[in-house]
Amino acid sequence: MRFCSLGSGSRGNATLVESAGCRVLVDNGFSLRELYQRLRSVEVEPNSIDVLLLTHEHGDHVKGVWSFARRHRVEVWTTPGTWRAVGAPQIPALRLLSGQGQSVKIDGLHIRSYPVPHDAREPCQFLFEADGRRLGMLTDTGCVTPHMTEILQDCDALILELNHDPELLRRGPYPPSLRRRVAGDFGHLSNLQAARLLDALPHRAIARLCVAHVSETNNHPELVRASIRGVCESLADRTLILEQDQASAWCAC
Repeated sequence: MRFCSLGSGSRGNATLVESAGCRVLVDNGFSLRELYQRLRSVEVEPNSIDVLLLTHEHGDHVKGVWSFARRHRVEVWTTPGTWRAVGAPQIPALRLLSGQGQSVKIDGLHIRSYPVPHDAREPCQFLFEADGRRLGMLTDTGCVTPHMTEILQDCDALILELNHDPELLRRGPYPPSLRRRVAGDFGHLSNLQAARLLDALPHRAIARLCVAHVSETNNHPELVRASIRGVCESLADRTLILEQDQASAWCAC
């Protein structure tokens, strides 16, 4: 199994995950033109994508989902709440996943959805498993629950949100209402919250940590790395901070 980010941040998100015989795209917050350019940069043909997984209905995750699904006749998997929130657009194929979490399989790739607290209708994140290797994804959540910590145990690779530094957010340019939303239990994970989650996981076994959804206004790469070093120095050396404006390299899991 391997994966890469096509871009991560408030201006658009998309992630590719593939194993033998299967390739899935998680979200697409980019226009078709932008998505095609990013797919080319990682040498992926649009018609090779088998399934499009959708985490929630916010624009930075769904902007190009429906046009891509219609043009390439790709099946979309998401929760009923997310489907209703986006107005149930017409696409060729749809599979609804339980909002409480569900395990499905496509070829040799096992996919498990699980619920997360975020200010969306019925948001979820995903855990992938193939050939005994596990990749966890956790972004767009305001807090960490025991259920989420349990699901993310024993991951070989982890895509994890470290969205903001609490002090930078407090002193930053956002209006009070937006600061409360970002820092709230249904907003986004701070560096401190993410570090506490890592400390609760067997982090020394994580071969690759990819940091996602880093705020360009209320965070900084050095603060991100310092937070991770506070948990495990060696994990910081295995960390990749995902960028907004370009795709990452492929990461093995």
